[in-house]
Amino acid sequence: MPSLIRVSRQEVALMAVTFFWGGTFLMVHQAQQYCGPLFFVGVRFATASLMGIAMFHRALRRLTMAEIRAGVAIGLCMWVAYVSQTYGLRTISSSRSAFLTALYVPMVPLAQWVVLRRPPHVMSWVGIGLAFGGLMLLSGAGAASGGFGPGECATLLAAVATTGEIILIGRFAGSGDSRRITVVQLVVTGVLALAAMPVMGEGLPAFSWVWLGGGVGLGAASVLIQLAMNWAQKAVSPTRATIIYAGEPVWGGLVGWIAGDVLPVTSVAGAACIVAGVLASELRLPARRARPGAPPGCAGRAPGKQVTDE
Repeated sequence: MPSLIRVSRQEVALMAVTFFWGGTFLMVHQAQQYCGPLFFVGVRFATASLMGIAMFHRALRRLTMAEIRAGVAIGLCMWVAYVSQTYGLRTISSSRSAFLTALYVPMVPLAQWVVLRRPPHVMSWVGIGLAFGGLMLLSGAGAASGGFGPGECATLLAAVATTGEIILIGRFAGSGDSRRITVVQLVVTGVLALAAMPVMGEGLPAFSWVWLGGGVGLGAASVLIQLAMNWAQKAVSPTRATIIYAGEPVWGGLVGWIAGDVLPVTSVAGAACIVAGVLASELRLPARRARPGAPPGCAGRAPGKQVTDE
């Protein structure tokens, strides 16, 4: 009997990305005590860019205009997302940032339906509903602990930009080589962040091992993360990937709790709903049996033909 739960290598890779993401909120929050958001994002992605160029310099010789366009579009969304999220972490806790950033979960399926014309699978909708409910519990718990200020607004902007990033990766994943697209988007993010510093009036910070270690370490990890996302989303739909990413606030909240953030009962309940949403999105209802004498194909989708988005 075939299993109702199917987990591919690509989905396992995205789960690993989500686990790592959850731990980065605290690192960025601490680094913001020593430097500005644009500088930190610039250092992080300049490091990632140099590593990507060194690793894939031979593949970059075959860079195409289509890959450049894809990398620039994704990089623009990444720049807005990372700068906004980093700015927000200057004034709000790492767990609260994780909860608010993850509000992209309900945004992605709707954007995907409009942009890519791919309606989510029925069990994906169930997972989205559970994840959304969990995020409301998590966000409500965070809102109860303070007002809704500039840090929260910037973090919501990061959620919108993250939605665009996921949709664009799904749109361009099959349009070229993942390595070359990854390098382009990393370069765009780093260059824009550093170029925006004088425009936004942000100066160079005093030297600190905190921002240096955090920026270089996260930069090295960003290369692997973006490669994993670009590779995995060739086979995993934006909706399904988003439900996996919904586990991010769970890990972010857990790391924040270990560091001293207070997690009320509603946050624990919200985390449980998100986990349930991830599991539900992995379920597939058994295909209906064909009626005797019915034409071929009446039992459901033809093998290999994707009608709705899983």
